[in-house]
Amino acid sequence: MEDEYLEINRHSWNNRTDVHIKSEFYDLDGFQNGKTSLKSIELDLLGSLEGKSILHLQCHFGQDTISLGRLGADVTGIDISDKAIEHAKRIAKDEDSKVNFICCNIYDLPNHLDKQFDIIFTSYGVIGWLPDLNKWANIISGYLKLDGKFIFVEFHPVVWMFNDSFDKIDYSYFNSGPILETEIGTYADKTADITQEYVMWNHSMSEVVNSLIKNGLKLEELKEYDYSPYDCFDKTKKIEADKFRIKHLDNKIPMVYSILAAK
Repeated sequence: MEDEYLEINRHSWNNRTDVHIKSEFYDLDGFQNGKTSLKSIELDLLGSLEGKSILHLQCHFGQDTISLGRLGADVTGIDISDKAIEHAKRIAKDEDSKVNFICCNIYDLPNHLDKQFDIIFTSYGVIGWLPDLNKWANIISGYLKLDGKFIFVEFHPVVWMFNDSFDKIDYSYFNSGPILETEIGTYADKTADITQEYVMWNHSMSEVVNSLIKNGLKLEELKEYDYSPYDCFDKTKKIEADKFRIKHLDNKIPMVYSILAAK
């Protein structure tokens, strides 16, 4: 069933991509005029990237991948969506970026790439699409050089317990198996005339951390944040630039967390 679920998600992301490319949320025009897509949380963790090699997991249509390349890194981005990777390659070519892109299921990456990296990076809404975090962490460990860094920024598992209105707990904090949903619109354009099925899995903080530890990574820093740098949820309020909270919950819940780990 795992392969079937991942194929559902590939179609789901293919269905979203054209809308995302045109959305204000992703601001492709601003990006192509030099605006970085990276947020302060990950920029602080990444530090100087000149001459570093980076593997960017679940890169969508490549804005963060290209942003990392602009900072002097040698970057390879991978994503399951063939349509997203097609757009990523086009955008990179348009600005003469030297980043590389691979289209594949993350678990299948060893059949497409044989190289180790200084840094592995992945961020915001990524692990919920993956059924098995031990396999995920094993991929990360295998592609990291000795003393290499894993930099991870993700929406907090507490967020995924709520319904869309954030007024009711509908889902388990823990991984209780696949969650099959149908979505109208998309987080980048909630009025878009598209509908897609998708499958997700909730992953607790302990599941994430223990998967990394069991695969040879040492946790160096774990931080939690009471805001999201993206306005991608319902009933939000902007508290300052690139900082959004759920209006009626204010600063009472964690919305994002970050991990810095080393091999």
